[in-house]
Amino acid sequence: MKGFAMLKIGETGWITKDTPACGPLDAICKPLALAPCTSDVHTVWAGAIGDRRDMILGHEAVGEVVEVGSLVRDFKVGDKVLVSAITPDWSSFAAQENYAMHSGGMLSGWKFSNFKDGVFGEYFHVNDADGNLALLPEGMDLGAACMVSDMVPTGFHGAELADIQYGDNVAVIGIGPVGLMGVAAAAIRGAANIYAVGSRKNCADLALEFGATKIVNYREGDIIEQILDLNHGPVDKIIIAGGDNDTFDQAIRMLKPGGKIGNVNYLGEGDYVKIPRVEWGCGMGHKYIAGGLMPGGRARSEKLARLVTANRIHPEKLITHTFHGLENVEPALMLMKDKPKDLIKPLVIID
Repeated sequence: MKGFAMLKIGETGWITKDTPACGPLDAICKPLALAPCTSDVHTVWAGAIGDRRDMILGHEAVGEVVEVGSLVRDFKVGDKVLVSAITPDWSSFAAQENYAMHSGGMLSGWKFSNFKDGVFGEYFHVNDADGNLALLPEGMDLGAACMVSDMVPTGFHGAELADIQYGDNVAVIGIGPVGLMGVAAAAIRGAANIYAVGSRKNCADLALEFGATKIVNYREGDIIEQILDLNHGPVDKIIIAGGDNDTFDQAIRMLKPGGKIGNVNYLGEGDYVKIPRVEWGCGMGHKYIAGGLMPGGRARSEKLARLVTANRIHPEKLITHTFHGLENVEPALMLMKDKPKDLIKPLVIID
């Protein structure tokens, strides 16, 4: 089979590999829709997780099952499925401790385009199929379904990590596709004021549609001053879905004592993050930082899909560019790398 791969740090290309083998608990799928991610960009061009050679990229997909292992109970050939970007080993000790995303070691539930070939090929392998696939709801938009693989659960995990409660005033730093879903999650969880930090108009407009109450443009002044002024003081909770290693410095300065930060931003470069000592209460300010890889798995995919089919969230609105055919995974990924102003998220439909 052919697939679009990371050849080495800084270099991509099409390669030919054997079709993956199916273990007794596993499934082999062919893609119906694919989406490149900024994480792919960090992986290839920043070398964020180290060198990977001839590794097929991609972790966002909707698929059709073409083979199942002998012990798979709930899926059969021909099923159209949601595929979680994070595919833990559900019998692991980490899963039993409620950290399935770290089964096998830190971040090891993230297998696609990290430890094994990803989904940007003619076929892809899914471990622990009963735990990591979910049936595609009838009539569900393929763009929305593809966003349920990663963008939706990652944004929602930011809201979970920040422990957003009804009435909280919340800042969401970064309103790309993950941050936009963080805005939607904060609204669903009952946040009062939601200050969405970003500069691109299409993202700002969608953030307001998803529930943001104010847009804070970092090009128009210091975001700390803007948010403290809008909120008349520090906020209760913060979701970090963009920025860089210095963003934690800004977040701590605008967070009240007892407040919580949920980080779901992939820090692709640098060795350290910066925490301001005094504003962190000299280490005793009860300002909490939680950074987490999104949970994967079937139950979560099914629940998030219900939010889509019940019209509570609209992740299909993240899609700004649509391509057709596996060969167009490459230009779609380059869009994510170059980030033109009109881009939020590209989608590739496999016709």
